[in-house]
Amino acid sequence: MLSEPQRTVVRPSNTLRKCIATVALSGTLPDKLEAAAAVGFDGVEIMESDLLTFDGSPADVRRICEGLGLAIDIYQPFRDFEAMPEPQRARNMDRAERKFDVMQALGTDLVLVCSNTHPATINDDSRAAADLAEMAERAARRGLRVGYEGLSWARHVTLWGHAWRIVQQAAHPALGLIVDSFHTLSLGDDPSGIAQVPAEKLFFVQMADAPKLSLDVLSWSRHFRNFPGQGDLDVIGFMRAVLASGYTGPLSLEVFNDDFRAAPARLVARDGLRSLILTEAEASGGAGLPAAPTLGGVEFLEFAVDETAGQALASFLRTLGFHHAGRHRSKSVDLYRQGGVNLVLNAEQDSAAAEHFQLHGSSVCAMAIRVDDATRTLDRARALLCPEWQEPVGAGERRIPAVRAPDGTLVYLVQPETSGRTFWEDDFELLPAGGEPANLTEIDHVVLALPAGRMTTYLLFWRAVFGLVPQPQLDTPDPYGLVQSRALLSPNAKVRLVLNASESRATATGRFVSAYAGAGVHHVALSTPDIVRTAEMFEALHAPLLAVPVNYYDDLSARWGLDDAALTALQRHGLLYDRDGESEFWQIYTDAFHDRFFFEAVQRRAGYAGFGAVNASVRAAAQARQHPPATDLL
Repeated sequence: MLSEPQRTVVRPSNTLRKCIATVALSGTLPDKLEAAAAVGFDGVEIMESDLLTFDGSPADVRRICEGLGLAIDIYQPFRDFEAMPEPQRARNMDRAERKFDVMQALGTDLVLVCSNTHPATINDDSRAAADLAEMAERAARRGLRVGYEGLSWARHVTLWGHAWRIVQQAAHPALGLIVDSFHTLSLGDDPSGIAQVPAEKLFFVQMADAPKLSLDVLSWSRHFRNFPGQGDLDVIGFMRAVLASGYTGPLSLEVFNDDFRAAPARLVARDGLRSLILTEAEASGGAGLPAAPTLGGVEFLEFAVDETAGQALASFLRTLGFHHAGRHRSKSVDLYRQGGVNLVLNAEQDSAAAEHFQLHGSSVCAMAIRVDDATRTLDRARALLCPEWQEPVGAGERRIPAVRAPDGTLVYLVQPETSGRTFWEDDFELLPAGGEPANLTEIDHVVLALPAGRMTTYLLFWRAVFGLVPQPQLDTPDPYGLVQSRALLSPNAKVRLVLNASESRATATGRFVSAYAGAGVHHVALSTPDIVRTAEMFEALHAPLLAVPVNYYDDLSARWGLDDAALTALQRHGLLYDRDGESEFWQIYTDAFHDRFFFEAVQRRAGYAGFGAVNASVRAAAQARQHPPATDLL
């Protein structure tokens, strides 16, 4: 059910030019420029540190950018300039002239001057304005411009409004204001007044988000910035103020992030451009971007297998009550079903599933999500830089559109039927259902294990394309390290995803990523209206269940005051339990299939909205007992 990629993605039209600072990307300066151009950026900010380490001249950088179709929108930063005593002031003017030489060789007309952090700087706005006016006058003689930015950890000028007052006082046409969402929002400053800055005096806009952390602002900035939509700052409110000013210049990303600088440059660049497209669209009321889909749940999960692994997985699924429900009309693909849960086993040799199997072994290679409008969703995905995929189909079979997730998993888009027939009926020879009523009714949530440092990529993809809403991050303990966990929910809670990542290769999450050689579906939770009945079915069918220690139930009794009958039923069936006010949650885990992915049955009552995170450590410890990590992972 998979295929090769199709069209090249196209960005929305009538939007601001997009730019990225070279410091946000990994590699040499040519690597960074190639990555920015490849994903579709219009321009770059050349960071002084990247130029200083480049084995070539500024003119060489200009030629590379011209060859790639990239503009050099700004050269930065110029530090510790304004309001310095003599003789530093005179030396700073000489230094500025040398930087103007570099700018002209690069072919850019704008330099960023960030507010002064030097201990000797004088707290005098008039001195600062006079110095900036003289620098702007010198720049203007060469046809250049100077942009002044308030740095959030500067000595005296930290707020954008303060920087703007100094620019106004200097009153030079070649001097303007530069604003940065991180510097503004990290200090809790109000960006709304940016809307009143004349557009011609707003020379440049830099965007960055960040998680909310209790750190000094310099450390926070230097290591934990991320792209808009990946953090917790109000970048949309900031962007609305920028657009209200009438600004028509570049929208740029200045991001310092340790994980980004260790990741492939093109992957990070694509995330960055996607974030700017999304942020501008959301700030302008959705202009230029089709609306996010309304989601109706997960229609199916598809597993890549070969014939041997397919038979083993089919046997595993039967112990969970699934029955063989159909065979694809033209491919080696089987459907296993229980209630509204559809699991597809794809052993077709000439398919992307076969390639997936060669890379990752038995694993989920695709999921299908019910959307209200597949065409609109596909248009949104294309605008957000997601390539479209199409499967080869036989006569009379359905073509189901799909896009690629960052890990290579296909996401099929299934919309409501209008023909009276389902695609299951068109594509499969369906078999009669079993006589037993279903114990499992739908896919409750899907958990992805991610390599360390990749959480933000997946968070942005699912938020941007499908409108999932990120929940607060949790850290859950594993016997061999911590696991970062973040859930994403559709607004109607019909689709729930959980993203897990761990720095340790020995945790259950880390072991999966190591064995899988990348990100992928680590476990699948299936909902049931009667967890005890489902547990009894699992036991009768000899499902491989995870053993829960007795001590867990002693703690449950003390924590929740459960009566003896309820506690006995939980322990007898190896059930885990959680409560939130009046709402309740039960769960039971299987052992892992081929030490890879595993299943979970869950029951929610009275609106329980979580995922039983309090029980994650119990599950992880039980898995470690049954499958200890290899010594080379410890």
